[in-house]
Amino acid sequence: MPGGFDQWTRRGTLAAIAASALPGCGPVRRRNDNTLVVGLTYDLDTLNVYSTGFLGDVQAAVVEGLIAPDGQAHYVPVLALDVPTLANGGIVVAPDGQSMTITYQLRRGVRWHDGAPFTAADVAFTWAAVRNPAFIAESKDGSDVIVAVDTPDPYTVICHYDRVAPTFAATMFTFGILPKHLLDGVDLNTAGYNERPIGTGPFRVTAFKRGQYVLTERNPYYWRRDAAGRQLPYIDRLIFKIIPNSNTLLTQLRSGELDLVTQTPYDQAKQMGALPGVELVRSAVLSWQHLDFNFKNPTLRDSAVRRAIAHAIDRDALVRVNGGFQRPIKSVVVPTFDFYDPATPDYPFDPAKARAILDAAGYRVQRDGVRAKGDARLAYRFVCQAGKGDDELAQQVILAQLGAIGIAASADNKTGVSYRQARYKGDYDLNYGTWVTGADPVYSRFFSTKGANNGQGYANPAMDRILTRMESTLDPAERRRAAFAMQHLLAVDLPTIPLTSGAAVASKRTRLRDYTPNPTNMTAFVSCAGWRLQA
Repeated sequence: MPGGFDQWTRRGTLAAIAASALPGCGPVRRRNDNTLVVGLTYDLDTLNVYSTGFLGDVQAAVVEGLIAPDGQAHYVPVLALDVPTLANGGIVVAPDGQSMTITYQLRRGVRWHDGAPFTAADVAFTWAAVRNPAFIAESKDGSDVIVAVDTPDPYTVICHYDRVAPTFAATMFTFGILPKHLLDGVDLNTAGYNERPIGTGPFRVTAFKRGQYVLTERNPYYWRRDAAGRQLPYIDRLIFKIIPNSNTLLTQLRSGELDLVTQTPYDQAKQMGALPGVELVRSAVLSWQHLDFNFKNPTLRDSAVRRAIAHAIDRDALVRVNGGFQRPIKSVVVPTFDFYDPATPDYPFDPAKARAILDAAGYRVQRDGVRAKGDARLAYRFVCQAGKGDDELAQQVILAQLGAIGIAASADNKTGVSYRQARYKGDYDLNYGTWVTGADPVYSRFFSTKGANNGQGYANPAMDRILTRMESTLDPAERRRAAFAMQHLLAVDLPTIPLTSGAAVASKRTRLRDYTPNPTNMTAFVSCAGWRLQA
């Protein structure tokens, strides 16, 4: 692939920006080059968009899908010419209503970062590669319901679904297309692509050092142009620095080493916004913070314990400790969606009721203040992402609230990839975290028996049936009825406690213009081609 760390050094580009961009170098308070330095608040496990367990900020700048959500969470065409709908003929449902086809007309003249042409063959290959059982993906949503992909010409893709799939836009081809000419016959689990992906996006990766940074530079073959005919992107280089520690983020933003933090820790937001030349951009985000129970733990399989914990948590206290940026919620469906059910049963904060539930279930307070029933003590390992200030503050509040009802929990926080592995493998008793969804959420990822993000071992055949119904019809009324049923059953089974929904707070230098937040899991970098740096 063109570029690379050595090539940057030879050009003198890296030397010019190293002092303010790379770890271990002294800060430079003022830069006039056309480079944007971004602080990521999480570690990176892989740059393969289908394998990562984290938000794909870097990936969104590098790879593109056929369509993508815009800043209002509306799907818009990217590598496709249109978003398929029933109205425009892109979606055709079979007469029996049991299957459908989706047709994409592709944009012509698009080239990969290495100059090779992008065609329908790449789209068909992406489906086959992600669907391959040998490929260990974070999620294969969408690949399993497509039974065949036809490519009658280089710019037409016809996807045949074995059922009606209303959430097709939130799955496969939206997140990114893989280059067939480079990956055909290659093991995607170990491919060099995972550290140096080739895409069609506005930026191409030139170096990736785990735990430290990703360097990218503008794609000279990028297809998109502005209204005046100028080729995008406007920015020459994006540098992503991996900085999970909240205090370090603030220090480097203050010193001039960072230009943008898209996930500003709430407890640092006021200080970051007060820095000279820095402004806060607050926006909605389709996310919810939650406390998950591991059903492998016998006492957590006891619904009385889960209900007591639900009543022990004061959501208002969680909002306060994180600066008031969040809002209390009672459903995993955030109120933004029209299938949110305001009548979803709730567990209001009531410590006395929590203690009464545990008393009735036979869990008595022992001499050490911890409840137990026989040999079963209510003592748990409580995991959240280490270094993520917002989560650790919320965890401390919850620890105190659990202690008030006789439940002992100890923080067992993990960083980066270790946290991701714990979350997916269920290596915890209690887990606090955040899920960010697409514009059309696929809840089976979290709550179906075999859901890719269901590391807690929750399983209920009735829930599986509800989710299948919700994700197998284009009828809005039927989807809404299924969503209501999902919310009510989750409130009864209580595998998770929805706690708050947050706002995205970005800290950016005022010289960064046309920055557009994105409320979905595609992140703001899906629109980074149009960002500008004022000299």
